[in-house]
Amino acid sequence: MNRHPDPHRMVQAATPVGTTEGYMPGWANDFETEALPGALPQGMNSPQKCNYGLYGEQLSGTAFTANPPERTWTYRIRPSVKHSTRYERIDLPYWRSAPNVDPEVGSLGQYRWDPVPHSGEALTWLTGMRTMTTAGDVNTQVGMAAHIYLVTASMEDEYFYSADSELLVVPQEGRLRFATELGIIDVEPKEIAIIPRGLVYRVEVLEGPCRGFVCENYGQKFELPARGPIGANALANPRDFKAPVAAYEDREVPSTLTIKWCGQFHQTRIGQSPLDVVAWHGNYAPYKYDLRTYCPVGAILFDHPDPSIFTVLTAPSGVPGTANIDFVLFRERWMVAEDTFRPPWYHKNIMSELMGNIYGQYDAKPQGFVPGGMSLHNMMLPHGPDRDAFEKASNANLGPDKLDHTMSFMFETRFPQHLTAFAAQEAPLQDDYIDCWDSLEKKFDGTPGKK
Repeated sequence: MNRHPDPHRMVQAATPVGTTEGYMPGWANDFETEALPGALPQGMNSPQKCNYGLYGEQLSGTAFTANPPERTWTYRIRPSVKHSTRYERIDLPYWRSAPNVDPEVGSLGQYRWDPVPHSGEALTWLTGMRTMTTAGDVNTQVGMAAHIYLVTASMEDEYFYSADSELLVVPQEGRLRFATELGIIDVEPKEIAIIPRGLVYRVEVLEGPCRGFVCENYGQKFELPARGPIGANALANPRDFKAPVAAYEDREVPSTLTIKWCGQFHQTRIGQSPLDVVAWHGNYAPYKYDLRTYCPVGAILFDHPDPSIFTVLTAPSGVPGTANIDFVLFRERWMVAEDTFRPPWYHKNIMSELMGNIYGQYDAKPQGFVPGGMSLHNMMLPHGPDRDAFEKASNANLGPDKLDHTMSFMFETRFPQHLTAFAAQEAPLQDDYIDCWDSLEKKFDGTPGKK
């Protein structure tokens, strides 16, 4: 007797949580994940007794009444109160918070730095953080800080969380692992990681030395920008953000937990690893994102649009349309605009713009702005292409041209960014950067039609 397959039987997916091993796809999804079968309660959040003898605990990233609320329920070996004892103030002198206005440091100007070099000293995520600028006020939860990290050593039985801020991490060199309460995130250049406020983690070096950039967001969480008439596609697509699956460790070993709170650092000593979440569900989670999946849009006939067209993530402020922070990406793209000056034009801006170079050459500054370097154009200070970039763009044959092998970004904020003493006195500041516009020539002579 011949047996025929059931024509109505459907073949189910073999990977129910996505196609990237170790991660679940989707920005702001309500995820659920468990490292042990049956550890995650079904149909409720807080059963009288959790399976495996776990403790149920909620981590809230917004007020209870926010719409929508952002929270995650965790099921852990010990409640977090067991990871929190008496605290001692510690000093991390290179990690600064706003307000940090040094009367001996001027911030009015256009600035550019070469890559901050590695020192040869063993530096962890905490000791290797170097604050370049601060803006706003960490105590009122507005503004940001921009940092360079120099990491050569893994955190050993050391853990950290920031009560002040969400961290956006942009690697430029080396590979890092963020072992968090909610799972493992590995990042490398051309990727970013977003670590929420209040989430405990340690940072390990997978391939060093490691250098990169950090935007510390004191304000409302990052979110995807409204696309408006662009529609449902392009820019950063939600599916390309990856949250980790649950992972835990049950290790009883003397450890330290450091907390950043109101700009100060405090440390507590505990007898176990705090990364003990066996299962979790919710929408408050860390992410990684591959910047190579960002789909830029731009002018396809004439003119150069505002750089906001390249926004990856935005952290809103209380003023609609004016961000606390925008994270903007300038990656490979085609330029096809006709009869148009194609590089970013000259301008002054109400926003303060800090840029970093991940790799390659930036089109408005072909010289001097090198991978690992940074620049700062503070609010209402003029800036734009140097002479070489201006002359090249003004006289180029305007056929289709691919801007290739380049990736730079911008941390843009509505607040003025104040330089730290490290940025002004220790980091490799290019003293001659302001001179890059000196050779721009007066071309006007009153002749009609002259170009």
